[in-house]
Amino acid sequence: MTYNDTLEWMFSQLPMYQNQGSTAFKKDLSNTLKLAKHLNFPENNFKSIHVAGTNGKGSTSHMLASILQEAGYKVGLYTSPHLKDFKERIKINGQEVSETFVVDFIARNKPFLESESLSFFEMTVGMAFEYFSEEKVDIAVIEVGMGGRLDSTNIIRPEVSVITNIGLDHTQFLGNTLEAIAFEKGGIIKNHVPVVIGETQSETQTVFERLSDKQQSKIVFADQEVKMDYKSDLIGSYQSKNIKTVIQAIEELGEKGFCISEDQLKTGLLHVVKNTGLLGRWQILSENPKVVCDTGHNESGLKDVMNQLSKEEFDDLHIVFGVVNDKDLGSIAHLLPKNAKYYFCKPEIPRGMDASLLKEQLSAFGLVGMVYSSVNEAYKFALENAKTSDFIYVGGSTFVVAEII
Repeated sequence: MTYNDTLEWMFSQLPMYQNQGSTAFKKDLSNTLKLAKHLNFPENNFKSIHVAGTNGKGSTSHMLASILQEAGYKVGLYTSPHLKDFKERIKINGQEVSETFVVDFIARNKPFLESESLSFFEMTVGMAFEYFSEEKVDIAVIEVGMGGRLDSTNIIRPEVSVITNIGLDHTQFLGNTLEAIAFEKGGIIKNHVPVVIGETQSETQTVFERLSDKQQSKIVFADQEVKMDYKSDLIGSYQSKNIKTVIQAIEELGEKGFCISEDQLKTGLLHVVKNTGLLGRWQILSENPKVVCDTGHNESGLKDVMNQLSKEEFDDLHIVFGVVNDKDLGSIAHLLPKNAKYYFCKPEIPRGMDASLLKEQLSAFGLVGMVYSSVNEAYKFALENAKTSDFIYVGGSTFVVAEII
């Protein structure tokens, strides 16, 4: 099979939460463990950092990888979802996995993958772990897909566990309280492995403390410990929380024997995009008019993004907006500015919410705009309507951002 044939098989033959939603979600580690055994446990051949959280785990993972690269380490990076190409999910020192490896991995293991009915996410995790093992990375930064306790990535024993923050997202799978979600994400805490919590929250602090106590693991709340103020090329005031989390995680790695100087830490933070290729975090696409996209999509993520937006200066605000069909619009509508012109659109995936329905539901919250047949059409009209002194924001879903980058 060619690379495109391979991707088509992966996307169409097997359920993928990114496209389909709840029907693709498997709350079980048994298949991942079977695959790990089939591959001769590649996850045991490299050191790792495990990163979970509701928001910020992608930025945090990329910051950590960038700093470790600056320190001279060969660094694997596993993240999800991808924006443009599947290969974005698996990188070493910022370089995407080759098409050849993806094709060969599927070809070699296809009978097993089919016989065990592995999900898209399960097979992708196995692919990443085998790649990092074969390429002999010094350390890999592994981002959790969803939750933590029963996420397919949770077969590793990392040097440090990191949990950025807890918010109400994927409640149909993880629970509808912060405490319940914290318990699921806290499932990545391992025996005698230090855990860094990025954000102290009254509802979740006790949950994490109990879990770490049970595992006899050191626990550190980064926002209580880190006083240094470092800058990053990831723009957005909300990144300050992630930077503190990263600094504390790097300190914990230092206690495990990793050598990372302060200069390497600073340089790594300033070169995240160059070193890792991260996209979609308050990414400025153009000026005059200023166009920014961001993948923040749940309540806490959009709150941070809208706070950043409030600091911008412009005449008129244009918002290209689309969501997935299981989005609880009531949880985010109050965050969206009423003084904006909206361009409602549907991301081109099965889970995308119909743009007419999106307009109908958000109009009840005083948000006014027009419906467009696609993300690209909505973006085109926003560009045509905006003056050079205006501001265009593109978001609501990772998939909306992916279509215009």
